[in-house]
Amino acid sequence: MSSPPLRMAAALAAAALTLTGCAGGTGTARASGPAAPVPAPAPGPVEWEECGKGFDCATVEVPLEYTDPGGEWIPLAVTRHRATDPDRRIGSLFINPGGPGVPATETVESIDAAKGEGPYSPDVVARFDVVGVDPRGVGESGAVRCLTDEQRAEQATEDRDPSLPGGKRFGELLAEARTFTKGCLDHQSHEFLASLSTDNVARDLDQVRAALGEEKITFYGASYGTVVGPMYATLFPDRVRRMVIDAPVDTGLWQNDPLRLLDEVSRSNEETLDAWFATCRSEGVKACPFGDGDPEAAFDRLITELEAEPLEVPPTEGGSPGGTLDGAMALEAVRAAAGVRTLWPTLTAGLLAAERGNGRGLLFVASFVTVAPFGGPFATLQEPHTGVRCADWPDLGDLSEHRAAAKKIAARGERLGSRAAYSALNCALWPAPNEDRFTRELTGAGAPPILVVGGRLDNVSPHHWAEAMTERLEGAVLLTREGVGHTSYRTSGPCVDAAVDAALIDGKLPADGTVCDDAPAGTTRPPAP
Repeated sequence: MSSPPLRMAAALAAAALTLTGCAGGTGTARASGPAAPVPAPAPGPVEWEECGKGFDCATVEVPLEYTDPGGEWIPLAVTRHRATDPDRRIGSLFINPGGPGVPATETVESIDAAKGEGPYSPDVVARFDVVGVDPRGVGESGAVRCLTDEQRAEQATEDRDPSLPGGKRFGELLAEARTFTKGCLDHQSHEFLASLSTDNVARDLDQVRAALGEEKITFYGASYGTVVGPMYATLFPDRVRRMVIDAPVDTGLWQNDPLRLLDEVSRSNEETLDAWFATCRSEGVKACPFGDGDPEAAFDRLITELEAEPLEVPPTEGGSPGGTLDGAMALEAVRAAAGVRTLWPTLTAGLLAAERGNGRGLLFVASFVTVAPFGGPFATLQEPHTGVRCADWPDLGDLSEHRAAAKKIAARGERLGSRAAYSALNCALWPAPNEDRFTRELTGAGAPPILVVGGRLDNVSPHHWAEAMTERLEGAVLLTREGVGHTSYRTSGPCVDAAVDAALIDGKLPADGTVCDDAPAGTTRPPAP
């Protein structure tokens, strides 16, 4: 970790600019905590290096703590995809793909302008430099590490019991949490871990904005990115040009009641599985032969059989690593696939194959498709995910609250509830508390109206979170997408895509309460929860 050159001169320059009201760095006062941040020095211009056709990469340094801008600074990785129509370029579109823990730089790198493919439409890619900043503690910005390679390998093959909340006895889960949190301090400083909060991420984005020379940014955030966006709009409302948030988190729960938040995600996981069951029955055995008309009974029977006699899946050359498919692992696969409508045929095929003794399909899904916020046995994002959550969330040190939440989940008798139970236990033992945690309500007051996009049946972000977000954000407009899936833009159809593009490019919002139904003709509509 290093300091930017000529920091003292920059600090003096920033002080002078602040006095004249022309500062370009972050300067909004924190509304909670023991100390308000001192304005950070205005950063110098970004020094880009080309890193692919149409792509540039750079490092921008920011204060570790905005309350001490003269102290340690840390580097952030930044990648941009240059606007393909530079003559009509609007500005920079900052993105956050969620997690927390998903590297934004990798998301930007997935843009394929030549084919018109990727997470953003050709029209958006033409008009904006799409900018991804790996948040502190994520990706190339010092990704949080808490486990050794050996411990990660052990975790990937651990034996969990789906009949137990959390998959193991409480004493074992607590011992694992102690090992995990000790490892976090073994790999990172206390100060760094305590700095991973979303308000610091928002301030970091504003430092990058200033380094780019932009007066305002356009922002698109998905999943956890819908915490980052409202945080930025609340701290820096006059620096928002347009904003869209997709599959929103209930920021009130995120800031104040994370155990309830995780409980509601567990319910959403179960609702998407129930929707698959209902659709399987309604489409009939020709379209969905699993269970011969009674998929629930067949599913429960299969999970019991796999837990009693797991299937060994040998590795394939250049393909999947192989492993063991037991009942717990099969539930991980189902939890992932049930929440993605396009994976339902894969889910059906995998369950049928497992009934016949072939576990490769389900093991592949469990290995390569993870679902926030519970992670999974192969989830490489677990460590940064945990670091950000624990920095944002209130004190969770009362273990009786975790026991009560797990008991509540277990009492519902859900098929997928086990993973949710005790999934915040690491934060109960977190060794680097954030002493100046941001607690002000995220209203975005003073920013332009924000477009909130919520899915009717989202396995991670229930629709009522989108409704709550729309009520909380000043002047926000709600767009609802019918159907199953987490996030809607570029995954559901032309109705959502056109609305998001219009909001980002032209600032035109649909009427509040607009509903998009882009289901293909002939598709059976899952019942609403």
